[in-house]
Amino acid sequence: MNTHDKLTILGDAAKFDASCASSGSGRAGKAGQLGNAFSAGICHTWAADGRCVCLLKVLQSNACIYDCQYCQNRRSNDVPRATFTPEELADLTVQFYRRNYIEGLFLSSGVFKNPDYTMERMIQTMRLLREKHGFGGYIHVKTIPGADMALVDRAGLLADRISVNIELPSSASLERLAPEKKPEMIFNPMKGIRNAQQMYLEDKRKFRSAPMFAPAGQSTQMIIGATPDTDLTILRLSDGMYRKFKMKRVYFSAYIPVGVNPTLPQPGSSVPLLREHRLYQADWLMRFYGYQVEEILEEAAPLLDAELDPKAAWALRHPEFFPVEVNRADRETLLRVPGLGVTSADRIIEARRYGPLRAENLRKLGIVMKRARYFLTAQGRYEGDARHDSPFLREALADRLNNQMSMFGDPNTPALPAPALVSAR
Repeated sequence: MNTHDKLTILGDAAKFDASCASSGSGRAGKAGQLGNAFSAGICHTWAADGRCVCLLKVLQSNACIYDCQYCQNRRSNDVPRATFTPEELADLTVQFYRRNYIEGLFLSSGVFKNPDYTMERMIQTMRLLREKHGFGGYIHVKTIPGADMALVDRAGLLADRISVNIELPSSASLERLAPEKKPEMIFNPMKGIRNAQQMYLEDKRKFRSAPMFAPAGQSTQMIIGATPDTDLTILRLSDGMYRKFKMKRVYFSAYIPVGVNPTLPQPGSSVPLLREHRLYQADWLMRFYGYQVEEILEEAAPLLDAELDPKAAWALRHPEFFPVEVNRADRETLLRVPGLGVTSADRIIEARRYGPLRAENLRKLGIVMKRARYFLTAQGRYEGDARHDSPFLREALADRLNNQMSMFGDPNTPALPAPALVSAR
């Protein structure tokens, strides 16, 4: 099998992994080396500075000893198999980089032979890139559950970002769909990576020449929609990983039916993209807006609202909190107003230092009043055409993303402006 055929198989096999993110790494270029990594981000997406950047997203191998029912590459699935040698994959990455096709490498793998052997091959690929080819570009490596921690440590010294997929949101789901994997195979490496980051960071403070360990941090991914786990369970798990393991990101991947297990959604069933989107919005609120999981969801209502973003849903459940006076509210309070993001709140706080703000001042600051007007006042004046506790306000705030996420929406439904699919403002 030639390199082109292997790339066709292994590039396609890697498409189910959602953990391709901005690097957050600042690896500088050096004389005699090839490339560098920018903090703006290395991925196939739009970076913070407006650039569209990309990486080579590929598996070392799609052969696997495990039979995880949700995975396209499970051993019982009849698909073409291929494996790159470390030399082949390192050479391919350099060739693509020299042609300006990519700016980095995202490397994962099925588990062939055993976890340690697989991890050693991935490390050899990265070592060839760094030491033989002098490659200074971005590398994100997915560690193999069950691999020896010494190997994970070696991988972290070669990669910019390192990750361990948690796969499923609960131990019960993992037991049912991937009984060969145990929770400790996933959580122990996460803990080891966190400890290694702290240790190498302390060394770096003492010695400038000390190496960096995964300077862009660690991330993880979980599949949603393959099991009956609720959004509350998922968000609690995410929150715990941010706090305990200092995760850079937790990614949610809507399940794509590929398995035959009767407990799994079957081919032809809808992919829960809207649910994935709502989870990302809730995750954003927890990381940047100071929301707690219990504020977003509760035991009595453990699923996110399909029609409302989590911030708007919280606002409608707490009419006693509103309206907020923009000339007196602190930053934390302003961030609770639907339609106000971090940038908007900071602009308001800065501008009101020079005098009281009116509604027209807010518009000049670039504040989008479409939603915010229902939940704030400016010098005591309320701009909304319905009270903040009106039962009709839900209709005004509804996203109607179900039609927006389909190419064939209801032709009788008036077109609405498409909201940003990342911001939870």
